[in-house]
Amino acid sequence: MTPVEQTVVLQEYRSRSLPETAFSWEAAEILAQSQYRGMVNVEGPTPLNGRQWRLTAQGWAGFIRLTETLALSLQPKTSIRNLFGLFEYAYRLSSFDFGHGLISTQSLQEVYEQLASVLARRILDRSRKGLYRAYLPEDQRLAYIRGRFDVPASVRRPWDANLRCHYHEHTADVEENQILAWTLWRIVRSGYCRERVLPVVRQAYRAVQSFTSLQPFSPDACDERLYHRLNQDYRPLHALSRFFLAQSGPSHYIGDRQMAPFVVNMAQLYEQFVAEWLIAHKPDGWRVKKQASLSYGSHGQRSFRPDIIVEDAATGRTLLVLDTKYKVNASPDDADIAQTVAYAVMTGCRETALIYPSLPENAETYSLQGICVHSVAFAVDGDLEAAGRRFLAAIGEMA
Repeated sequence: MTPVEQTVVLQEYRSRSLPETAFSWEAAEILAQSQYRGMVNVEGPTPLNGRQWRLTAQGWAGFIRLTETLALSLQPKTSIRNLFGLFEYAYRLSSFDFGHGLISTQSLQEVYEQLASVLARRILDRSRKGLYRAYLPEDQRLAYIRGRFDVPASVRRPWDANLRCHYHEHTADVEENQILAWTLWRIVRSGYCRERVLPVVRQAYRAVQSFTSLQPFSPDACDERLYHRLNQDYRPLHALSRFFLAQSGPSHYIGDRQMAPFVVNMAQLYEQFVAEWLIAHKPDGWRVKKQASLSYGSHGQRSFRPDIIVEDAATGRTLLVLDTKYKVNASPDDADIAQTVAYAVMTGCRETALIYPSLPENAETYSLQGICVHSVAFAVDGDLEAAGRRFLAAIGEMA
């Protein structure tokens, strides 16, 4: 893919003005499409704004190629090093030894490229040892008997020389490998890997694809999988695959688009990071649940999903309900407070907190019918581990 002639850099939640000739209505229409909607606010040139485009990046980071000559680079508020720290926790990538070279990268494209290299090399290592195989049930008509011969079916079709057989096939065409093949296919077609990395990604794809069928998967397919002695080393591979599938735009179809956007929803990333960090550092006696379903209604047909519930591991009593809010200069609004109070009522908890990347100077605690709603920071613009310790100390005082 040819390099773009112009890349417009936008800082998260900051507006940038461009001359009328530096952007186009074609690019604006692309940003209005469903897969990009909400990532960048666009105001067209008018006599009232001096005939200039005004672009404002929202809570997304990444790279969007709009036309053959124009792309947007969406820069996060936090550093690339810290962004990678968020990835490590949110996608459980701690089992990978990335080394200093990766965390010192200067752009999201470089992070994408080097993570792709790590995944491809790990998959190649596994393919040399032999891909995981499993026995899958098959039901086919064959010219010979294999497995269990279905006599009743043959009696009903005496003219058919083929015999209906039920058997199990020992195959590598299983979801464990199909997820890897789909992820590598998405990476190859993304256009973000340069020639120094692309050959190893293609090699890994060929190694897996020769044994599997290409099937589309969503990021959720990488979660809650069953691992055992024979496929335990697939756990980190699927964790990294989940990262790529989550950041590569729509993934439920095989289309002819040559380049999908590489974008990170910073609100979702922050939510996942806080939950996974707390799970990894929770004090003894705590049990942490993320996105637990709280059903209500006459038949339980409706439900709430608070971001984090902290329980007493011994008694199951809810100690805290936490909800993350990735907002700039955040101050709790009425909807946020009402939401956390509803969570508290449903869990019988008296202490709740809204978690922000930073707090305003006038942050305060609100009390409604004996339920306290606190505002707590888990900052992402400095030392993440130090910020985590301060966060843990703050919520520990509430429990």
